[in-house]
Amino acid sequence: MLKACLNGGRRRAEHPAVPVTPDELAAEAARCAAAGVAAVHVHPRDADGAESLDPGVIAAAVTAIRAARPGLPVGVSTGAWIAPEPADRVAAVRAWTVLPDFASVNAHEPGAAAVAAALHERGVLVEAGLWTAAAVDAWRRWPAPTGRILVECLADPVDVALADAAAILAALPADRPPVLLHGEGPATWAVLAEAVRRGLDTRIGLEDTLVLPDGGVAPDNVALVRAARALGAH
Repeated sequence: MLKACLNGGRRRAEHPAVPVTPDELAAEAARCAAAGVAAVHVHPRDADGAESLDPGVIAAAVTAIRAARPGLPVGVSTGAWIAPEPADRVAAVRAWTVLPDFASVNAHEPGAAAVAAALHERGVLVEAGLWTAAAVDAWRRWPAPTGRILVECLADPVDVALADAAAILAALPADRPPVLLHGEGPATWAVLAEAVRRGLDTRIGLEDTLVLPDGGVAPDNVALVRAARALGAH
């Protein structure tokens, strides 16, 4: 599976094509789906452009994307930087009026298990974000089931990112859920190629990188998706 990560925490000042509003996210999601992605991951923003877990903000983004591309799975982030207090993240999830199809929870963050449990209670598929091999132990103690594992390689040096990927994957149990492997920054394309080589799910989009495999600036998310598909990501 190839997923598009449309915006992350990026600001329009970093790239003019970063989608921010619900309508922008919806239009970009539809275009990326037409280009071949099977799901989208978004960071909904409030009126000031800040990432938010507010029920109204989540509902506006998810509803707009579903209207633009019915049937396309939509996921959101629950990163601790959005709402630092674990209790606030749990309360937000329990207050959502429109549910995304999936949501990511970083296993190393305080309160991650409680956030994952709240998502599971609401019927939202949980993606466990694993940034290090040590995070695998934290994830395995979660009481709630995980629908997908995100092996996230955040190191800039390509060799370090690939080594991190190998270490995290080696630490996973044999009965693991499906795995999505991706990198960020300079290592994005090398890690994506490794995911293709291993037959794993992966993702691409302006959240992870602003450049194409040849180093040129990508005009938008769709260009990144097409480049990923050309490298064998499906």
